[in-house]
Amino acid sequence: MMLLSSIIQTFEADFLATYQNALLPSQRKALAALKQCRTTQSPVMLAQCDGCEKQVFIPHSCGHRNCPHCQHHESRQWLERQLKKQVPAEYFLLTFTLPEELRPLAWQHQRTLYDLMIRCSWETLKTFARNDPQLQGKTGAISVLHTHSRRLDYHPHVHVVMPAAAIDADERLWRTKTGKANKSYLFNHKALAKVFRAKLLMAICEQGLGLPPCYPKTWVVDVKSVGSGDKALVYLGRYLYKGVVQEKDIMACREGRVTFRYQDGKTKQMQTRTLSGPKFLWLILQHVLPKGFRRTRNFGFLHSNSKRVLELLQQLLRLNPVKSLTGLAKRPQIKCPCCGGAMRIVQTRIPAPLVFGRLAPSG
Repeated sequence: MMLLSSIIQTFEADFLATYQNALLPSQRKALAALKQCRTTQSPVMLAQCDGCEKQVFIPHSCGHRNCPHCQHHESRQWLERQLKKQVPAEYFLLTFTLPEELRPLAWQHQRTLYDLMIRCSWETLKTFARNDPQLQGKTGAISVLHTHSRRLDYHPHVHVVMPAAAIDADERLWRTKTGKANKSYLFNHKALAKVFRAKLLMAICEQGLGLPPCYPKTWVVDVKSVGSGDKALVYLGRYLYKGVVQEKDIMACREGRVTFRYQDGKTKQMQTRTLSGPKFLWLILQHVLPKGFRRTRNFGFLHSNSKRVLELLQQLLRLNPVKSLTGLAKRPQIKCPCCGGAMRIVQTRIPAPLVFGRLAPSG
């Protein structure tokens, strides 16, 4: 397994020489953080064993949301929050994709276009749920923005996990939807694409952004059933905080080139892609979002403002969402190298120069 930090150290000079003028401030900050994560240059923590009082130094993680080392706990916390909001209905995973012709515009105005994509996809689904004969009410959704394809190319799209259910506040009714002959069905994907296209193009024009001279009339929205929704949420949470590539998928780094593997979306077979070191780093960093941008958002009765309504709904429908949390892995404890007991952190953010080069303290 290749460490991303070592790849950055190897190719950083060539990368900056090539992409210096294309980098955003958020990408420069990410590069610096990923380079030092859990290395001898990063600050360290002091951990102490509760049993034998052994003390050891542990390198700090950088804590950046694009680092493959970090944010495991944050990913689990996000997943826990979403699973606690489960309702008794069939869930669907919908994907709203931005056409290739509009991607240069999205790259130039990332914060604006990403926000519009998330909001317009929700407005589309809200409209369909309100007008649907079986739902006729307020639905809920969990939206997550992705900017990468499986090959890590720039490919902005929004994933939405949505239950086929709605609340009619006026009638105080809970409605769920089923397809004909009990087959899975939510909304027509072609109709969704038409409405999403219209809403997004109008929103772009309202922002005063110029549209390209040519863009397709037919857009793509994918709709598929995902059962109770937990597996879809796990999939989305995998890329929420830990970057777009896992270090176990970086196969080789030799002769100035990096090879990584990915799963082909159509064949489901593992493929490899080899690029120059600087190009590989650019492939990673182009997916760093603008500072402070929220990649994931909750809407409708799944929004945090609807917490009381959701809790009441779960009680009335006798649903215990805590059961869905039993399969989640707990945060691993730090084990003592001497006795194997649990260790606790007693001091953090100790500068590396004060630690490395001398022996770690012992109990």
